[in-house]
Amino acid sequence: MKQYVLEFSEIDKTRKMEVGGKGLNLGELSKIYGIQVPEGFSVTTKAFRKCLEKNEAFHSLLEQLTLLKAEDRIKIGEISREIRKVILEAEIPSDIVKAVTHYLGKFGENHAYAVRSSATAEDLPHASFAGQQDTYLNIKGKDAILKHISKCWASLFTDRAVIYRIKNGFDHLNVYLSVVIQRMIFPKSSGILFTADPVTSNRKVLTIDASFGLGEALVSGLVSSDTYKVREGSIVEKSISAKKLAIYARKEGGTEEKEIEMEQQNLASLSDNQVLELERVGRKLEAYFGCPQDIEWCLVDDTFYIVQSRPITTLYPIPESDKTKKNHVYVSVGHQQMMTDPMKPLGLSFFLLTTPAPMRIAGGRLFVDVTGQLASAASRKMVIDTLGESDPLIKDALMTIIEREDFIKLLPDDEKAQRSGQSNNGNSLDYLTKIENDPTLVTDLIKSSQLSIEALKQNIQTKSGSDVFNFILEDIQQLKKILFDPKSSDVINAAFYASSWLNKNMEQWLDEKNAADTLSQSVPNNITSEMGLALLDVADVIRPYPEVIDYLQHVNDEDDNFLDELVRFDGGEEARDAIHAYLSKYGMRCSGEIDITKTRWSENPAAIVPMILSNIKNFEPNSSKKIFEQGWRAALKKEQELLVRLKQLPDGGQIAKETKRMIDLIRNFSGFREYPKYGMINRYFVYKQALLKEAEKLVQTGVIHEKEDIYFLDFEELREVVYTNKLDYEIISKRKEAYKLYENLNPPRVITSDGEIIAGEYKRENLPANAIAGLPVSSGVIEGRARVILNMEDADLEEGDILVTAFTDPSWTPLFVSVKGLVTEVGGLMTHGAVIAREYGLPAVVGVENAAKMIKDGQRIRVNGIEGYIEIL
Repeated sequence: MKQYVLEFSEIDKTRKMEVGGKGLNLGELSKIYGIQVPEGFSVTTKAFRKCLEKNEAFHSLLEQLTLLKAEDRIKIGEISREIRKVILEAEIPSDIVKAVTHYLGKFGENHAYAVRSSATAEDLPHASFAGQQDTYLNIKGKDAILKHISKCWASLFTDRAVIYRIKNGFDHLNVYLSVVIQRMIFPKSSGILFTADPVTSNRKVLTIDASFGLGEALVSGLVSSDTYKVREGSIVEKSISAKKLAIYARKEGGTEEKEIEMEQQNLASLSDNQVLELERVGRKLEAYFGCPQDIEWCLVDDTFYIVQSRPITTLYPIPESDKTKKNHVYVSVGHQQMMTDPMKPLGLSFFLLTTPAPMRIAGGRLFVDVTGQLASAASRKMVIDTLGESDPLIKDALMTIIEREDFIKLLPDDEKAQRSGQSNNGNSLDYLTKIENDPTLVTDLIKSSQLSIEALKQNIQTKSGSDVFNFILEDIQQLKKILFDPKSSDVINAAFYASSWLNKNMEQWLDEKNAADTLSQSVPNNITSEMGLALLDVADVIRPYPEVIDYLQHVNDEDDNFLDELVRFDGGEEARDAIHAYLSKYGMRCSGEIDITKTRWSENPAAIVPMILSNIKNFEPNSSKKIFEQGWRAALKKEQELLVRLKQLPDGGQIAKETKRMIDLIRNFSGFREYPKYGMINRYFVYKQALLKEAEKLVQTGVIHEKEDIYFLDFEELREVVYTNKLDYEIISKRKEAYKLYENLNPPRVITSDGEIIAGEYKRENLPANAIAGLPVSSGVIEGRARVILNMEDADLEEGDILVTAFTDPSWTPLFVSVKGLVTEVGGLMTHGAVIAREYGLPAVVGVENAAKMIKDGQRIRVNGIEGYIEIL
């Protein structure tokens, strides 16, 4: 009997696969002192399996279902319907009927019960499965209860449950259903309690939704709820709704909707004391389960009964904090680096080794702790303005926090801090007094970096084992010297200042907006824009050879040796050599390149094939030179036009002279903006290749299963594994599971140590009706077909298309030559996509929240890169 039915008091964590998530949680809840849970029992998954183990029709249909994908909705509907029919018609074995009857007798067969589904894959930290299976309330009598047990089993195969499992990677063959049979209670009020605010994610704010009658009215959306927000024992927000309907139990069984009497409709469903009592219950359960909870409750005669408690799965994790400070503010690094995907542990540790900034990890992403800078009057403005340049929504979010005044308090500044602030925020012409307007500064910096990388490539070849790690740590110090070289910073800052100076003064003097955008086209020494043009040259080599083109059209990511196969065709050797030459200079790049674990183009050359084919289709021969010269001529024309107009102004000669100096700074120095990151990614690839050699040895000795397992260890952990040749593989397995969870999270731009996500806004007026606001980063207005592309390898572009995507790092640059405009969800004035868009002369609007969802692939849109908005036409 015990194998088929378990009382709540008999359920513990070892019984998860027998009673499912809901049953397990009710078993746990029933043991917590001071928590009231309606009594009951679980019909175990063994009962479900026994009922269907010899049912051939069920197993045949289930096998068919496992072959389907989420897109196969019609077929899913057909097979699921057949499975439900089979389950409902299956006879429940007599020993299961006997066990259920026994427990009904124990708890009172004449009572009403709730019959609730409880799947083995539900109420998990990363997938709640909330609402996926069915619940039936106020069921009376043994026969009715047995019938509804079958209905619960069948609900494991509703269309929504099947699709949810497919999308979340759960195997239908390994998910079973238990059924909870629980004494009905008939509440005055009921509702849902979240121990963290589900809107803002603030862990200190508890939210309660409440209404009269049974909670099904709330869950089903039948009524508006009363809403209470509570923070540390105080009700901070209260909203009492008009409650016209409620769901109540019927005497004969089942439930019904009833109208609430007029004089009751606007009454609060909870008193303030009851709200605070519910807060105490919620915090107690949160402490017991160790994470924020989504709790279903009922109020009967001033007693709160808990009928469910599950983890809230939608909250973004809080970065680990320095406990010496009470409140912290964290800013997403990914939104500044144009890579908001999660990073694997090895990738995170390399970035942490490279940056001097105070970083924290959460959800597989990096966040910089800006608390100290916000608390200092000397640095507050500088950090907000700097971050605002990379992403204005970050700036607005930080301003929201500062305006609250109580969260980050200013520290008393000493004289030194004030002087530091004045020097940082003073005259930006400091950059220009320290630096000569000499283009050889850039070529010398590039040459120095290249020599350093060549030395690294040679020297690392002589290292193995633990020596590789020591050598890499030493070389990272060299990398940091190059990245943070004052000369390098002066060059970049001078170009940036010159650009700002020109935009501000040309608008003031000549009513010319964003003049620097045109002046920035086709500047020399921009390694990223050169990369896009160089791929056009590869297309030129391949274009005359139809056999090669045809072969490349059938290449996919699994074709590791396609370059070697090219020599079989006329022109194949030339094609192979051209691609090899391209990869020798740019092959260390890839999408998400700041994560050292991402697959580089050199490791998967097939990734660049679609871009080569697109270039062959969309461009004439010699286009790279034509595009560069076109941009250069546009910049030269704009320069001459501005200088002529300026000379006609009072004191025009002096103004024109200063303007010419600023234009030269842009032309000489702005291309270098992209080089430091190129140098960093070059070194990362050298490190990676050395570490993968060590990984091969670990595979050979059976320490790890595959080379890529090392990506789930941080740098020091990997060093220890290489030194000891030992590893607890459970670490790798757990981190792979965690990474899957992180992939489904959407990182916030700004999050506090309370877990509150602060969303910034564009505060702009006079936009056209229905326009979608963003940040203008490259001038011009363009209309065209939107191509919503989330993976670069999926690009199928035609002339005149506008690229719409989540973010673009340098690896996306080869696509820029094929499009006429750019829209991204992430970005700022000085991020890579913006810099390259200006150089190529593409109108661009970035930082557009949810752009890839709001704009549909194939829609005609207008991108206004002057005012910063998009219109769907």
